[in-house]
Amino acid sequence: MSSRASRTLYVGKLPGDIREREVGDLFYKKKRKISVKSVVKKNQGNVDHVTGDKIPKSFVFSRGKLPGPLKQLQMDLRKLMLPYTALNLREKKRNNLRDFLNVSGPMGVTHFLILSKTEIAPYLTVARTPQGPTLKFKIHEYSTAQDVAQSQLRPRCPQDLFKNPPLIVLSGFGSGEQHLKLTTIMFQNIFPAIDINTVKLACCQRVVLMNYNKDTKLIDFRHYSIRLQPVGVSRRIRKFVQKHQVPDLRSLQDVSDFVTKAGYGSESEADDEAATVTLASDLGRVNRASTKSAVKLQEIGPRMTLQLIKVEEGLCSGSVIFSEYGIVGDKKKQEEI
Repeated sequence: MSSRASRTLYVGKLPGDIREREVGDLFYKKKRKISVKSVVKKNQGNVDHVTGDKIPKSFVFSRGKLPGPLKQLQMDLRKLMLPYTALNLREKKRNNLRDFLNVSGPMGVTHFLILSKTEIAPYLTVARTPQGPTLKFKIHEYSTAQDVAQSQLRPRCPQDLFKNPPLIVLSGFGSGEQHLKLTTIMFQNIFPAIDINTVKLACCQRVVLMNYNKDTKLIDFRHYSIRLQPVGVSRRIRKFVQKHQVPDLRSLQDVSDFVTKAGYGSESEADDEAATVTLASDLGRVNRASTKSAVKLQEIGPRMTLQLIKVEEGLCSGSVIFSEYGIVGDKKKQEEI
């Protein structure tokens, strides 16, 4: 048989339920025998490999006019939610909540983070789409990422920090109250889940910490970058290994001075057993497996102090599950009371 007697044609970008026979009918009238094989790439990028559910995605937008600092806070929240958010989401004055809801379905968006401002205070609303629930927080204090960077001597915020989603750590929410349970579930599901057995250390570069104070009923919201530094290695040696740059030895008498000169860590890099871990695999050029490394957190912002004031059953509507100022019933119930 000649090599030209048959041909194999690969057809891509086809629906997942299409049959090879249906594609083959298109070439039935051809004289040559053609074997049709459908090539369908399964898009697994939107599926969480831990839970099997869709990866949570978010929209961060505003309702009403915001002052300049709150607009910057909105951009900081978008960067915090990267990579599963719309960083350059465009808003128009005529857009309402339904417009964002109509777009969220086809794009797989699962959460809304909405900033608003009244004469009393700014507010942050976190809602699950498409049917709720909705948590509304009053922002007592906030600092943008720029404010946090200006307060630091050596700010550190490289762009590759935002290639992976942050970890989430919740503290003080275990009192058993229903509104605190809803808050815990909401923020746990707003970021992708991780499997501690398969997660790569290089992907864990950021962490969001939320601490609830039961006395003041306030939530401290912080955003940190995570760094690992080998214990017992001077800063000069560490920089030399990482950057591969020839050091300046003109001011030194001997090469040994470069190694033995002071420069071991800083005040936040003490060899504390509670702040050190033993790595299971290599991480970069300096941190090697089976060696101790110090865990260092550096705040990158934004920073907020929140107070949960209301929980609604639906998406920014529905019955009120919790209210800090008391649940007000309808007129009939008030008349009966």
